[in-house]
Order: sequence, then structure tokens, then C-alpha cells
Amino acid sequence: MASVLLLSRPSLTSPFSRRLSTKKSISSCTSFKIRAFSASPPAEPRVVVTREKGKNAKLINALAKRDISCLELPLITHVQGPDADRLSHVLCSDSFDWIIITSPEAGSVFLEAWKAAGNPRVRIGVVGQGTANTFLEASKLPDQPLQVAFTPSIATGKVLAQELPKFDHSDCRVLYPASVKASNEIEDVLSDRGYDVLRLNTYNTVPVVEVESRLLDLARSVPVVAVASPSALRAWVNLVNSEWHNSVACIGETTAAAAKKLGLKNIYYPKNPGMEGWVESIIEALDSRTNQFQEVVFKCPPHPDKNKV
Repeated sequence: MASVLLLSRPSLTSPFSRRLSTKKSISSCTSFKIRAFSASPPAEPRVVVTREKGKNAKLINALAKRDISCLELPLITHVQGPDADRLSHVLCSDSFDWIIITSPEAGSVFLEAWKAAGNPRVRIGVVGQGTANTFLEASKLPDQPLQVAFTPSIATGKVLAQELPKFDHSDCRVLYPASVKASNEIEDVLSDRGYDVLRLNTYNTVPVVEVESRLLDLARSVPVVAVASPSALRAWVNLVNSEWHNSVACIGETTAAAAKKLGLKNIYYPKNPGMEGWVESIIEALDSRTNQFQEVVFKCPPHPDKNKV
């Protein structure tokens, strides 16, 4: 079953958190009741965060600074891809002009294989700053065997492939560790530019198996759902079917395009993918929902008594 947590502004005495802890400590019922009655109710969630378990904290904290409470509903999880075991062997036995990384998860999988291969010298091109942050620690090693050497002007895979610097020799080689679900766009663009591309499907993104119905009902009522990948978006649409018409805030253009293809209408996303822009898109979506509600209220006809002369 999916792990789902209701998160609001920090409150050590929230009734919700106490309900979660009663199974662990039944002996302190008296003190528990006192603390519960003295606590304020948890804030109503305004945003559903949907990244895999353990990777929503940064967004939750950023929104908490704006007094925005979240419902954590992980919709996806990552599993090993068919080429995962090949990656470290390829790094040991071969060399590349570039290794391109298009997501934090791809970066994490690559780092494990890179360390298993003995930290060979590599040059990395990343899609954006969020992905680059995955390599901060490794890039500070003595002699800098791993260098993050390129980030495109716009944080998308297509622009990364279009702008990746090419060296003088004709057989410029690129290693592309990717998700099973990633399209062929990146390797197609690179191949058209004359690169020799080796793609390895090192991980896969799969939807969670089950979500508790009560929590899903709560999530449906929240004004904005924040999604960071087309996989999470598809998982959400499959859960709510066609009954949901609230807003979706996407981390970037790729996920927003997937939202449009899935028939969603109220879509918000930043021009440049990243945490800061994502937060601003979420706030924009929330403000839009508030304005729509106000317009409905203002358009309501006056009370019949007020029409009397």
C-alpha cells in the first residue's frame, strides 16, 4: 500500500500525528488525550505532492515557508532497469566524450555504477541544476574524476541534445543512461548531429500498486496536484479517471506536455524546470483557483429578499 502522509506547518502535537503513534504506545493514553485536546487541528492541505517516497521533503519545506500545507501521496517508485548491471562494466571497459544525465534518479543510478567501476574519469552533461546537484559530492573528489561540464540554456532533454558541445574528432561518443520510459528524442537528435550514442535503460518508473480510498478521496478535493514526471501524472490520471478537474502544477515543459495529451485543462509549469520555478507555478495555480472561486461567488444572483421593493 502507498505511504501517504498529511503534512502541514510543523506541529508536534497535531491530532493526526498522534493517531499514527497510538499503535506504538498504548500505555500513555492519559497523557495522549491531554496533548491531543490542547493541539490545533492540522491545516487543510492545498497541494498534493506525488514524488516517490522520501523525495518530497524539499518541495514540502519550500511550500511550508509560504504557509502552504501538503498532502504527501507518492504515486511512483523506481525499480532497476534491464541494463542496470551493464552500466558499471561499460564504464570500466569503454570511454566516452560525454555522459548525459536527464534526471536526479538517472544521476543516482549512474553514481552507484560509477563508484562500482572505480571512479573512472568522466565528463557529464546534465539537463538542469536539480540534476547537477546529484553530483555535488562526487565532483569535489581529489583530481576531479567526475566533472559536470555542461548544462543547456533550457532545462529539457531536447535542448540538451541540441546544444551539447561537439569535439573535433568525428566519432564523438555519448553514453546515455536512461529510464525505460524515456522517448528516443535525445538519441535521435544526437545521432542527427553525428554523435555515436549508446543508450542503456538503467531504471524504470512504475506506479504504486494501491492507494487507500479514504486518502485518495482527500487528495481529489485538494486544489492543486504537483507532479515531477509524466509517469506520476499518468498514475494520478489512472487513479482519478475523468472525475477530477482541479489544477496540476508540473515541474517543467515535458510533464506539462504530457498533461495536455492526457486531456487535463488547468496546467501550470515554469519555463525553466527546477524547484524554485515549480514552487512559483504551484502558487500561481493556487491563486488561479482562488480567483475562480471568487468569480463564482460574485456572479451569484442576489438573495431574493434584496430584490423586493
